[in-house]
Amino acid sequence: MNPLLEIILRAVGAFLAVLLITRIIGKSQIGQLTVTDFVNGIVIGSLAAALAIDVRTPAVYYFAGLAVFSGLTLSLEYLTMKSRPARKVLEDEPTVVVHNGKVLEQKMHNMRYHMDDLMMQLRAKGAFNIADVEFAVLEPNGELSVQLKSQKRPVTPADLNLPSSYEGLPSELIVDGKVIEQNLVQNNVDEEWLFRELEKKGVRTAEEVVYASLDSAGDLYVDLREDAIDHYTDTTDKMPGKIPQ
Repeated sequence: MNPLLEIILRAVGAFLAVLLITRIIGKSQIGQLTVTDFVNGIVIGSLAAALAIDVRTPAVYYFAGLAVFSGLTLSLEYLTMKSRPARKVLEDEPTVVVHNGKVLEQKMHNMRYHMDDLMMQLRAKGAFNIADVEFAVLEPNGELSVQLKSQKRPVTPADLNLPSSYEGLPSELIVDGKVIEQNLVQNNVDEEWLFRELEKKGVRTAEEVVYASLDSAGDLYVDLREDAIDHYTDTTDKMPGKIPQ
């Protein structure tokens, strides 16, 4: 076989194998990456890369390695779901690093977590002053969960004993010019109603729409491919040019 063609076929096989593994493992592997997940991800990626370009080694060996690591990863996921002690050993535990505005230096030292890391993650959560923090918890995936002191939190309707209505999630009705039929049914509306509402906004066809959604209050949001923007604010230092659509 031509070496270039073989590399192409092996690369396609590696891509499909990693895609399949990712789908089997699920979203938690990506969204909540622990140390174990990180190491497994590196090994699986390395095997896939070697599968794509190492033409001297039979591809079946790499597929076998991918299968073994995928099986081990799934086994660990199952074990951590069934056993809390195993979950604590394999995925670690949340650690309090700030308690009532006081930094717990010893716990940070034990995790090799320094003040620059802490301040960076606090700022990312909108907490620029440690004195405003009631609790800061370093999660097993490296994320920092922050609870501000009660007097520093934004006021909510519940704090003022004000009634509030249910918001829910907006439902997509048009995406990239295509009408999402099942969402029309879920919202007890039809295409006739949709296009009648679009006409009120000066829209004639669904192809003109990039995105349209319906919120729980019955308000229709529409974003067009050709938006009429009178003034565009650019955050870069580039010279003013054509307004992007």
